[in-house]
Amino acid sequence: MSARRTPSEASSNAPLESAAQSSDAAEPDSAVGSVGIVTPQTYHFDEPLTLECQRVLPSFELIFETYGTLNQDKSNAILICHALSGSHHAAGLHSADDKKAGWWDNMIGPGKAIDTDIFYVVCVNNIGSCFGSTGPTSINPDSIDKEGNAQGDANAKGNAQSHAKDNAQVYGPDFPLVTIKDWVKTQALFSDRLGIEVWHAIVGGSMGGMQALQWSVDYPERLKRCVVIASTPKLSAQNIAFNEVARQSILSDPDFKDGRYLQAGTYPRRGLILARMVGHITYLTDDAMKAKFGRDLKSGKFMYGYDVEFQVESYLRYQGERFSENFDANTYLLMTKALDYFDPTRGIVSPPAATDTNASSYTLNADTDTVLNEVINHAATSVDDTATLATRAAIDETTTTDASTDETVAHHQELAALKTALAHTQCQYLIVSFTTDWRFAPERSQEIVDALMATGKPVSYINVDAPHGHDSFLFDIPRYMGAIEGFLTAPFMTSHPSVAGARL
Repeated sequence: MSARRTPSEASSNAPLESAAQSSDAAEPDSAVGSVGIVTPQTYHFDEPLTLECQRVLPSFELIFETYGTLNQDKSNAILICHALSGSHHAAGLHSADDKKAGWWDNMIGPGKAIDTDIFYVVCVNNIGSCFGSTGPTSINPDSIDKEGNAQGDANAKGNAQSHAKDNAQVYGPDFPLVTIKDWVKTQALFSDRLGIEVWHAIVGGSMGGMQALQWSVDYPERLKRCVVIASTPKLSAQNIAFNEVARQSILSDPDFKDGRYLQAGTYPRRGLILARMVGHITYLTDDAMKAKFGRDLKSGKFMYGYDVEFQVESYLRYQGERFSENFDANTYLLMTKALDYFDPTRGIVSPPAATDTNASSYTLNADTDTVLNEVINHAATSVDDTATLATRAAIDETTTTDASTDETVAHHQELAALKTALAHTQCQYLIVSFTTDWRFAPERSQEIVDALMATGKPVSYINVDAPHGHDSFLFDIPRYMGAIEGFLTAPFMTSHPSVAGARL
């Protein structure tokens, strides 16, 4: 088997976040309007980092890029938070020969929505990633003794980073699970190193939006504006299910080797391909896939086999193959777990939801068994068939009403918890959703808006009509870009308006 480069060696560019970047998004014809050639920088942090899982990283590194110029009072800085498969390379090119600009190049640059003629823009790669910040493909310091010599198996093969310390071992599956809160904590330490006390804005899409929201909760005094795009206050059961299918695709690959595939000289390519194919489907809409592929056949006729026949099959396999060449499997596992764990209300005890004191003869907040018993006891006074049928109808109706009420109570409890979590925030918010996004549907963004409005926070909300599904946050959509630009350049409201909330 030929030696495989780790993702950080394979390409200086981030992998494709989604279909928008891989095929549909317009490629820049030149560096005109771009930030131009950019060079990543790395900060090393010697202080131990205690994570939410209570494990400690003895030290860590963060790789980042900056665009624009920081003004004298450091008041024009904007932090960009990347999504699952993104990286620090958000804009510009790494060399004159680079054919692909950063993943948000249509958003960031001179005269663009996030205008680098006005703002100093920073994008940092999160720990746990595989593009330069400390993560599963980094050398585990526990594999190096006090003299700087490698410990463990001197015959380990396939370690793509063993050139750093001969036979030293990468973290691999030993890298601890991280959370959105952990990322925000490291970003705050990074902000201290930059000397930025207050960010003009923190902006993120998808998982990046979760980080922006968490920033406003954990460090309310350190940002003036928070932009949450195509995101959610927490994952639904369906989203967790998609992530679990993706993880099992990787974990069940025989080449995964319990996460020690680099040491074994293997790589769970098939598992990563399947994981990416599943994820890719959720980024697109049925209408978008129909318009792009329909039922078109690659060869124009049925081949009566299991190789690629439909164009959509070819597309998904291509995206999976490409992703598997540029991303690390252990990183994918822990990134999806970070998504699953995200919940800014975790640990918050919300006040009990109000109950309906005007309930009918059957208490709506009683459990189903109690309700059914009441109905059955009531029905026992009548023995004719008509009464029995009426009782059965009452059982069905009451059970349905009870379930609906349980859902309503749960919704109010979740809203109350989110209101509590956001009650002490101090920034202005822009929440953006997209009409065709079913991964993080507009209703999930509206939950955030409702909680902010209920606590009197200044919030603007826009639901953008776009056909691209979850991918829409990566597209150059005029109304979307205009909303971002307007929000970032508008005067900061020093006091809350009498009625918070504006729909753009």
